[in-house]
Amino acid sequence: MRPFRLEEATIDELQAAIRSGEITCVQIVQRYLDRARAYNGVASRLVTGDGRPVAPAPGAVRAGAALAFPAATVLASTLFVDLDRYKGPPLEYGRMEATASDPAAQQQYGMIAGVPNGGQLNALATLNIRGERSVTCCGEFDRHPSKGPLPAGAPPVCEIFRHYPDALERAAELDAEHGRRPDLEALPMYGVVFSFKDPFDTKDMRSTSGGDAAYDIDFPARDHALVEQLRNKGAIIYAKALSTEYNGRAGNPGGRHQPAAVLPSTLGYQRSSWAGNPANPYDTTRSASLGSSSGSGVSVSANLVMASLGEETRASTRGPANHNAVALILPHKAMLGFVGGAIGADIYCDRTGILCRTLADCAKVLDALRDPVQGYYDPRDPFTTVPRSSILSTRYASHASMSGTPGALAGMRIGVIRESMVYPRDSLTEVPIVTAAAAEIKAVLGGRLGATLVESTDPGWTRDPDLEVMTVDFRRALARLVPLFMPDLLFRLGPDGQPVFKEFAAAIAPTEFLPGRVFGTGPLKPIDYCVELADGGIEPPANLDIATIQEQELAPTFRFQVPQYLTRRAADWKARGFRETLIDFPQLNARSKFWGDDQRAAFKNWEEIADPRNRLDGRQGVNERIMLRELLRRVDMLVILENHLDALVRLHTPWPPGVIGGAHQPRGGPSNLSRESFYGPNAGLTEVLVPAGYVTTVYDPVFVLSADATRYVPAPSRTPTTIPEPGLPFSLVFRCEPGKEDVILKIASAYEAASRRRVPPPAFGPLA
Repeated sequence: MRPFRLEEATIDELQAAIRSGEITCVQIVQRYLDRARAYNGVASRLVTGDGRPVAPAPGAVRAGAALAFPAATVLASTLFVDLDRYKGPPLEYGRMEATASDPAAQQQYGMIAGVPNGGQLNALATLNIRGERSVTCCGEFDRHPSKGPLPAGAPPVCEIFRHYPDALERAAELDAEHGRRPDLEALPMYGVVFSFKDPFDTKDMRSTSGGDAAYDIDFPARDHALVEQLRNKGAIIYAKALSTEYNGRAGNPGGRHQPAAVLPSTLGYQRSSWAGNPANPYDTTRSASLGSSSGSGVSVSANLVMASLGEETRASTRGPANHNAVALILPHKAMLGFVGGAIGADIYCDRTGILCRTLADCAKVLDALRDPVQGYYDPRDPFTTVPRSSILSTRYASHASMSGTPGALAGMRIGVIRESMVYPRDSLTEVPIVTAAAAEIKAVLGGRLGATLVESTDPGWTRDPDLEVMTVDFRRALARLVPLFMPDLLFRLGPDGQPVFKEFAAAIAPTEFLPGRVFGTGPLKPIDYCVELADGGIEPPANLDIATIQEQELAPTFRFQVPQYLTRRAADWKARGFRETLIDFPQLNARSKFWGDDQRAAFKNWEEIADPRNRLDGRQGVNERIMLRELLRRVDMLVILENHLDALVRLHTPWPPGVIGGAHQPRGGPSNLSRESFYGPNAGLTEVLVPAGYVTTVYDPVFVLSADATRYVPAPSRTPTTIPEPGLPFSLVFRCEPGKEDVILKIASAYEAASRRRVPPPAFGPLA
């Protein structure tokens, strides 16, 4: 029998070690603390105009010591060609500044870059350790009750806060109460150490959605409902995972406020103004994720925690799982609540995802999150009013334990979404991952496991003659359903002000697309075109595909959600006799600092939004979200039913993690995300990610100066970069309709067991 090792342990292995006496809860937390001290430091350097070192600056205390920032900086001209010819707006060079939350603690602002072989990950923003888990009640203001009264000047609320045990103290309580005999039916998460994306409210840790905002009380009066469930089930609430603040910064609604300086790139800036930027454990110069729950993915992958809850808007848990080779269960919107105790970015898409190193552990956590009375319903999150039939009556973990033996999926029919694998013919960037993923699907799902694979068609994909072809694919399904569920799509105008679907405009008579914007050079009335399109009488527009239709107008909902969260949080404190005055956007802006001036300007514009609707002479963001969700769910079901499929599989992204501060993919935009990948989030469908392999050759885009020398634009590169073994990870995504999670858990767990692709990041192994 092998001695227990915490690194890469599963929940079952951990709890077996506790019951055998090999380890205690206190020892578990202590080992994770040791790993945090070794690997959770600052992971980025400033990019400056002169490349000179910066003076030493004290950071916030973490794991018992103040953060130490690198003095060395990166000379900007080594990253941006022809910088001497640049004529655009001022660039926001890197600098150290005091934070708004704690002027004694500094942080990096402006441009940053990763550190080659840096040895640090910066994945955990706040550790639940007495004295450092809150700015409001820091140091002696968090004195343990057994050590006497609080010192003079301590905020009165600290008297409540200091009675909350920290992670080590809670572990000691569990050891004392249960020893080697925990009731695992009542406490299924016993001893499991969790991190949480920072927006999740935790009553015993700073919770500011990753923002550097000076709350009167920087911790909430109550836990998020999911945090409370895990706490009650024996979990150790250990850390807040670093995340892009406000779940991806929430965009810019436009307005009179403009940044005083600009950032040429925010690629890999999965960044918090309070806690900094994380790094990828497989290459510390690269993005921890393309998705804001970066610290959740990194902390699980690098064995800084056992499990984490993240949040997804459109890539925020799938990206971290993909880039860090961990498993993910992302339940349908909103089987699990999120916005009931957190600030969201787009509440029509925001939902909770579960990240662990194995799918079985993710499923165990999902079962533990279910309240014995309320189920998954959260009264503070209206989106959790989902049909009860969409939630399994059986335990999810019971379906996530397939063996992966040959033929285990015989009789299953799996649709392969080839749209996730198409790319421009002259591009090399996508070739390594797409080639590997296509081979993996065919060899493991089809070959070893025996599933019947049925591929969709796309003009950019060369058919595999060994696979079945969908009789009704996504393009045909869209042609049938768009005229009925979302005809507005056909009238879209692009950034150039011209119709997106040019064949539609050419076929119809002159028609107003938006007020004052008339297009159309054909004979058909638009509604008659829709009849013909739906019944196959007209060939669909060439670009009526599942990538083009994902683009949405930014909705004003962030302006609704922020004050709703702030006023609820203040009301919770008022009910307990305390006052929180940060209750609206003006106060949030007045008491915050941002790592980029673009976000300061964006938040000032959000402050000035007054109408829950978009401009009446344009597209309506809320309406588009509701219509698109209905359309996409119907499209999926049409494809599944017409082709007799059990589930769908796709590649998460054909792109490797980008270089921090580098050029984004030319067709991915600043977010570096392919439009097709938005399908699952916009539809709100259950998705399960499993690590599928690694690539050791990548083609990173490069920056070039625009012709007018006013901006830096990305350009593809044909120069390969070799990555040390195991390389950079990629994942497969399994998707199903609500209520069929048992099916995709069987398929995904069989694939996981058969492939066993996860390799722990070698640079962050066991401590000596």
